[in-house]
Amino acid sequence: MYLAMNRFTVPLENAAEFEELWLGRESKLHENPGFVEFHMLKGPEEDGTILYASHTVWESEEHFRDWTRSDSFRAAHSRAGETRKLHSGAPRFEGFRAIQKITQPA
Repeated sequence: MYLAMNRFTVPLENAAEFEELWLGRESKLHENPGFVEFHMLKGPEEDGTILYASHTVWESEEHFRDWTRSDSFRAAHSRAGETRKLHSGAPRFEGFRAIQKITQPA
């Protein structure tokens, strides 16, 4: 399993618009080989900002890397420059490979 995460620091005055932008997006992630799930997380408020994190779970890092080189990735990010920048700085990318998995017993 591979988890790819982007963290965004959003000024409070942009939070509603930032959420609307993400929640209104048409996602085609499910069409990509190796895609497992996506989450958009809302974190703590601090010093007039809110921390958000988007993360995708993939079967492997290679599946994620393949997606970043795909037409699907380019289409998903093609309009990124058309909207007003709602977060401070650049998104911070973090990637993680699973070394352990514990689940609920069946």
